[in-house]
Formats: sequence, structure tokens, C-alpha cells
Amino acid sequence: MEEITFRPIGKIRSEFEKPEGTPIQPTGAEGIEGRIELLPEYEDGLKSLDGFSHLILLYHCHLAGECSLRRKPFMEDKEHGIFAIRAPSRPNSIGLSVVRLEKIEGNILYIKDVDIVDGTPLLDIKPYVPEFDSRENVRIGWLEDNVDKLPDKKDDGRFL
Repeated sequence: MEEITFRPIGKIRSEFEKPEGTPIQPTGAEGIEGRIELLPEYEDGLKSLDGFSHLILLYHCHLAGECSLRRKPFMEDKEHGIFAIRAPSRPNSIGLSVVRLEKIEGNILYIKDVDIVDGTPLLDIKPYVPEFDSRENVRIGWLEDNVDKLPDKKDDGRFL
């Protein structure tokens, strides 16, 4: 297959200097603030984005270690295939997070619920649209047996 090359469109800024101590998923990062420093040449692409409350960020997990096709996730002692878990060390270390958009000032986007290491190269931004992105009758594979290990949810659906 042909090689694919991506160029970052900006950087994600957060309070997390290294992977250790960074929340594992955005639901564990509720309220944590960050920002996106979009390269100036992409600022025009932000037109109309301010009307969305949430964004899907695609980024390069630049600090991810070597990929193993089988790993033990943090919630279990059994190995699973890399495509059945959400670890950052993957054949292509692409991360995905849904964050809250607070405001946009020029080429800077202020965001919350940030579970991303500071300085992470941003590959793309997409608006989160529940009618497109949310699904019903979802199965969660091996996680079904580990739901009790997930953080408790508040009545409003957020994690404690």
C-alpha cells in the first residue's frame, strides 16, 4: 500500500506534560481546560464552528510507545487485540477525543474536557453532531464484563 503523510494543522495545549497522569478518556477529564493553537493559514476554516458545543479532535499520539498487537488494557488483566482497546500505541498512533468548545478567538480555540498531552499535533477538527455520531443498541465487547470498573455516572450522564 502507498504511504500516507499528514501535516499537523495546529497543536493542542493542555496542563499535561507527559502521558503519565493524563486522563485516559475525555469523560475522565471533565472540566479540564485546554486550547487549540490552529496554524494561521487554517483560521478561515473555523467559520461557523462557533455554533457547535462539542468537537471531535483527531490527533497524532506523538509520545506513544512501540505498538504491540496485543495488550492488557488498564481495566483488565487479559490481553486483547490492539483494535479492541483504545490505547494510544497503535500501528498508526491516531487519537480521537470529543471535547467541549468554549470559544474561538482568531486561530485559538478554547476547549474543555481535555485528555490530551500538551503539544500534541492536531490533524483535524470535526463538529460533533449527536444525530450523526451517537448510536443506539451499542455493544461494548469485552468491556461488558468490566462496566463495574468504569467511573460512576452522575444523574446528568457525566462521570464523577
